[in-house]
Amino acid sequence: MPTLTSLIPDVDVLVGLAQEELAEIVLQLAKEHRQNNLTHPQVIATQINGTPDMINGYPQNRRRQAEIALAEAWNWLSVQGLLIPEPGTNGNNGWMLLSRRAEALLANNSFKSYTRSLDFPKSLLHPSIADEVWIDLARGDLETAVFKSFRAVEISVRTAGRFADTEIGTQLMRKAFDKTTGPLTDNRQPEAEREALAHLFAGAIGSYKNPHSHRTVTINDRADAQEMVVLASHLLRIVESRTHP
Repeated sequence: MPTLTSLIPDVDVLVGLAQEELAEIVLQLAKEHRQNNLTHPQVIATQINGTPDMINGYPQNRRRQAEIALAEAWNWLSVQGLLIPEPGTNGNNGWMLLSRRAEALLANNSFKSYTRSLDFPKSLLHPSIADEVWIDLARGDLETAVFKSFRAVEISVRTAGRFADTEIGTQLMRKAFDKTTGPLTDNRQPEAEREALAHLFAGAIGSYKNPHSHRTVTINDRADAQEMVVLASHLLRIVESRTHP
């Protein structure tokens, strides 16, 4: 059965890992070393010292640093709800359960994707889509996150421009931002910029919303999906700035 020192033999590597990087290894160990489906931080902490009468622990003068790094990783897992206290007396004594999300992350080998989602700030998203779309990204449902974001753009343009529900897609964008007659165009801007904005909205809807409406689209890169929903948020803010009372 793997141990902390067998997975990370070099203590310098251990203390150099970010807490979420070490947390992935700690979560795997927590699962491997469960007792009656429960885990305890001390079970892993004892591995820092190694097996009695064997030279397989970290150097004595570095064990304090290793213990702190392990405690930080364990706390990170707890804060994220990946390790939860066992109800009752066992929980009061520090025994923990792997949460359903933790089990799923390990089963799907998606821990790294999950931590990257946490690094993506929700504040970059427009408030009208932030909560729902951020959760979709965190779950790895990238196609849904992108579709919802650009559907929101289409709805906001239709509402702000007071168009009928039958107006959809790229044609709606070009009407709303027509350089001369569009209700959402800004005639104070140069003509070329007004025309470019119409192209931007039509291109975004044509590229990122329409395909999802007509066929199954697969997005494999989380960073791509994040950039797409940030673009949708930018477009939503433009529409918001053009909305007349």
